[in-house]
Amino acid sequence: MSKNESSHPEASELPSICSPLVLWGAVALVVAIVFCTANNSAMVLGAGFSAKLLAILIGTLFGWVGAMIGDALRKIAQPDAVFTSGGLLQLAGLKLFWKIGPQSIGVVLGVALGCVLVLR
Repeated sequence: MSKNESSHPEASELPSICSPLVLWGAVALVVAIVFCTANNSAMVLGAGFSAKLLAILIGTLFGWVGAMIGDALRKIAQPDAVFTSGGLLQLAGLKLFWKIGPQSIGVVLGVALGCVLVLR
């Protein structure tokens, strides 16, 4: 066996750390932290530390589920071809939307729902 060959063939089959599941989970965590710290509503301001921590955890879970639902809907509804009369910027905007738009909407709605369920 040469130095370049791995003695563990299953090591090359491990998923990368930047898979969409991990990425959207991290995005959901960041959004949940922002929702629970940068919010000036009475619901958030009146909550204690443990309630905010629970809201962040539940919001992260709901946000991740929302992103996965958004990704499934994106795979179903994404068009094969896009025609535009607005030029390159509109085409770039459409491509960006179909890349991350439905997942982002799912993250925001899921985190908001999770945080509201805990803090109300």
